[in-house]
Amino acid sequence: MNSRRSKGFTLVELLVVLSIIGILAAIAWPSYWNYYIRTSRESAKTELLQLSNTQEKIYLNGNAFTAVVTTPYNGRADGGLGIASGKTSDGKYALSIAAGAGAAYTITATPVGGTSQVGDGNITISSDGTRMWGAATW
Repeated sequence: MNSRRSKGFTLVELLVVLSIIGILAAIAWPSYWNYYIRTSRESAKTELLQLSNTQEKIYLNGNAFTAVVTTPYNGRADGGLGIASGKTSDGKYALSIAAGAGAAYTITATPVGGTSQVGDGNITISSDGTRMWGAATW
């Protein structure tokens, strides 16, 4: 009797393996993408807290808050927060400050167009301690 040994994979076996890999990737990708967006959001929140702390230092030294993000930090209200680019460190949020009446401010991180954060909502922190992400508090 002649026995033939097959070497390698058949086309059907290869297609089954590829379809399993495709199904696993289709399940894993949305979870990974949501994690990626959430990580960038949490990083922006941390930076907003740091900027809020800097605002408090400026207020202690100059008896007023700064309304400028991009000028160098000099510890007084006539300086800024020292963020030259006007964006978070990863470049996914643009930073701005709105000066309120009296001794008040709101620092806002707005998603930059063309990044993964588009549609994620603005993140804000105010001088009274209010923290918002879109319409929800964080």
